[in-house]
Amino acid sequence: MSEYPELDALQADYKNAVEAWIGAIRKEEELASVNHTVAEVDKWEAAHFDEDEMRSIVKAAKAKYEDALRAKFFGF
Repeated sequence: MSEYPELDALQADYKNAVEAWIGAIRKEEELASVNHTVAEVDKWEAAHFDEDEMRSIVKAAKAKYEDALRAKFFGF
């Protein structure tokens, strides 16, 4: 067991969010790499919005983890 279980959990949340973001980026990239019909373009647009949402989730998870690190190691 780790000495810092709360930090471990925040780090794991951040890493999981990054992995989900990578998946969203790959999906958008896959859709951007084919010949598009109108319906395909709609899927591509939706994938972009999904990727952008995942990026926001990653940024929030990173901020929580960084804040916890600062609190633990620097007291603020």
